Amino acid sequence: EAVAAGDALCEIETDKAVVTLESSDDGVMAKILSTFPYSILVFATVWLRDALNLLKISPAAKAAPAPAAPSPAHTPAAAPPPPGSRPNIPPLSVPGKPGAPGTFTEIPASNVRRIIAQRLTQSKTTIPHSYASVDCDMAAVMSLRKDLARDQIKVSVNDFIIKAAAVTLKEMPEVNVTWSGEGPRALDSVHISIAVATDKGLITPIIRDAANKGVQEISANIKALAQKARDGKLLPEEYQGGSFSISNLGMFGISGFSAVINPPQACILAVGTSRSELRLCEDSQTLRTQQLMTVTLSSDGRMVDDELASRFLNKFRSNLEKPQRMALA
Repeated sequence: EAVAAGDALCEIETDKAVVTLESSDDGVMAKILSTFPYSILVFATVWLRDALNLLKISPAAKAAPAPAAPSPAHTPAAAPPPPGSRPNIPPLSVPGKPGAPGTFTEIPASNVRRIIAQRLTQSKTTIPHSYASVDCDMAAVMSLRKDLARDQIKVSVNDFIIKAAAVTLKEMPEVNVTWSGEGPRALDSVHISIAVATDKGLITPIIRDAANKGVQEISANIKALAQKARDGKLLPEEYQGGSFSISNLGMFGISGFSAVINPPQACILAVGTSRSELRLCEDSQTLRTQQLMTVTLSSDGRMVDDELASRFLNKFRSNLEKPQRMALA
């Protein structure tokens, strides 16, 4: 088939995005060498001029007719199983009809799903996970959000969480590390990976230099990246190279959970929903209502031990409960 410069030749699906490969010149698609599902096409684009020079034929020359394919040999049908016998493999279920006992339905796994499965299995089987949780008082964040909304500045609780995590990593660089195979590697910049749910699975676009950005800029960045992630249009530099991950299931009403570390990163912060609780005041006689949120840090014990993880969570809680400490511009 003839192709022109700029025509799409194939789509290459990676674990994070789908990239369209375009033809760089006019030519002819001579042969598709592979059509296996999820594989990258190996294709040959033969430029018409070079092909004609090589074969020394004229453009008007007609191709010789291909030999007729031999007729397939007749294979006798297999004999039906004897009455009462059970097939070796359970039969496939028929869509729209109730499944009989022992039936099943094949669910094809996309390339993204297979990569996610491989990485999660690698993480849980090779990384010593440790977990620590803390409750954060969200009263100050909620109040500040209302103040900003009056000035037509709309930011989410998650934006404050990203900012607090980034500032804490900047204050505690010993947590801002990755595992290189030989040992811990300290990172110069704080890049926060944010888990985003898509039809193909979780993808983690990155807010780069998050510690140096205000909450409003973080909010704009994550909205744009999340949309690109759902559309499958993230560029490699937009999802590679994160130093710390955040997964927030609070919008689904999840009170708390433990997340799987995203290698080679050292930690991932799992965020639950906020809730109202009655707490005893310092005078031990009166009660007050607190808006609390549970966060759980999953840490790689090779780089971040329990003591360091505890100090990180305490510093994170302090930053989040007093957002005035963080630069909001």
